[in-house]
Amino acid sequence: MLKLRTSRDTWLFWIAALLIVGAGIGLRDPWPADEPRFALAAKQMVESGNWLFPHRGIELYSDKPPMLMWLQAAFFELFRNWRVAFLLPSLLATLATLACVKDLGRRLWTPKIGLWAAWAVLLAFQFTYQAKKAQIDPLVTCFITVANYGLLRHLLLGPNWRWWWIGWFFAGLGTITKGVGVLALLMLLPAIFASVRGWQSRGERVSLHLRDWRFWAAPLFLVAAMAIWLLPMVMAVRASHDPAYDAYLNDILFHQTAKRYAQSWDHAQPWWYFIVVVVGMWLPAMLALPWAIPAWRRRLQRFDARYLLPLAWGVLLVAFFSIPSGKRDVYIMPVLPMWGLALAPLLPGLLKKAWPRRLLATVLAAMAIGFVVGGGLMAFGHSKSTTRFLTERGLESGVGIGWMLLAMGAGVIVALAWWRRRLEIATIVSLGTMWVLFWVFGYPLLNDSSSARGLMRDVGARIGPDAQLALLGWKEQNLLMADRPATNFGFTRDMQAQTTDAIHWLQADPQHRWLLVQDTVLPKCIPDSALEQVPHSNRRTWYLVRGGAVLECPH
Repeated sequence: MLKLRTSRDTWLFWIAALLIVGAGIGLRDPWPADEPRFALAAKQMVESGNWLFPHRGIELYSDKPPMLMWLQAAFFELFRNWRVAFLLPSLLATLATLACVKDLGRRLWTPKIGLWAAWAVLLAFQFTYQAKKAQIDPLVTCFITVANYGLLRHLLLGPNWRWWWIGWFFAGLGTITKGVGVLALLMLLPAIFASVRGWQSRGERVSLHLRDWRFWAAPLFLVAAMAIWLLPMVMAVRASHDPAYDAYLNDILFHQTAKRYAQSWDHAQPWWYFIVVVVGMWLPAMLALPWAIPAWRRRLQRFDARYLLPLAWGVLLVAFFSIPSGKRDVYIMPVLPMWGLALAPLLPGLLKKAWPRRLLATVLAAMAIGFVVGGGLMAFGHSKSTTRFLTERGLESGVGIGWMLLAMGAGVIVALAWWRRRLEIATIVSLGTMWVLFWVFGYPLLNDSSSARGLMRDVGARIGPDAQLALLGWKEQNLLMADRPATNFGFTRDMQAQTTDAIHWLQADPQHRWLLVQDTVLPKCIPDSALEQVPHSNRRTWYLVRGGAVLECPH
């Protein structure tokens, strides 16, 4: 009977996970800040046939390795639909991460604990939100989690040499996805400590098995994974004798990794920033922290390595990213699966205690109130804040969004009323309803203004099907969403040089050429009477300029 119930609960989890993470795919285009950049690079890979070097317009794109872009391009080749293809890597990466967490929880404790671990990670706000974004972070979180899974299968449940090597291999894949993938190997530091001090896992002493040659062969798998991209890329650069490709190699190998970490220049935050991220964005599971910390301490005092390794690794990773001034919340997302794993054995007991239940119920009730109040203001009110939101987003009405928020609030209220004695179920239903409603109804409501789809559709209608279009001061979503091949003059290139080239391009065929330009880089030689403003998009103002308007501009 217990086995049947576990099987049923497992199926319910995977159905819920697929619904929460998969709903809405195909209903929107890539949204800024990062999604259009990666999707554009993937699209240009497919169109040009050059998959080794990502491009952003006419320039090489060296900020990130091409792993995510490869996957997006490959899924497009399979499905021939960018709205589906650009989100599939994040979907599959999320499901793989959950599978690793669930299976580790099952093997280290019980099948029930595995499910608790998977639910804790799935429902964390940051994890679910990022799972629906076509960014690199869900993918690198997956590769780091698989690497941790392989290492822990060997260190806590081993020896298991196959998984030991797989762990190192996926650390390598994580490195060529985003340079931080190699940080999965920090798991070796608490493992060495546990081995030296005689810590145990499931009654067996932790051992690295250093005397076995298979232990020392593991770095070869790390190098092999990294060579999948690095080897052909470096060989192609050396064979090209092109300074642009030399600059690409130098930037992506040095400037975007070690130098960027040592001289972090953006997203400046205080040293305690990640504490706020954990407390605020890892809800609802992290509501258990006040009771989990002393419980973890008691288990560590029993020399239980099942808690030491994931918790210590998470602390090391948070400390690593806390050192530079530049910080973003997604930097520590790979920690969430391991901390969810360590938290899971405590959750069934904590949810039987009065104060954890009251705290969880209070947070859910606050969510419901927020949704109802916000939805009411959007649907029926005319406050300054709602007007400003609609203006910034380029939306004509907030009624649809308001009713969506009201439905979210109603879902939380019904869940709390129906399952008030089973708060874990109320939490699943509340958050699941919230996310699915947003994916299914919010995506279509916000897509035109958020993705530049509406802007570029309007531009195409204004200039006609036979006109030529160029972009100046453009963003990736403009080039991605254009309804025709659009000329660009660079992205990071000097703006004065881009402007000069744009004017020359317009003057070459003034009757058939148009320029879409952002107001902040509008050439001063163009009179106001020649400007045609198009819909506000992505919190920016855009103008269309016909070729004849620049005939008086200097050549």
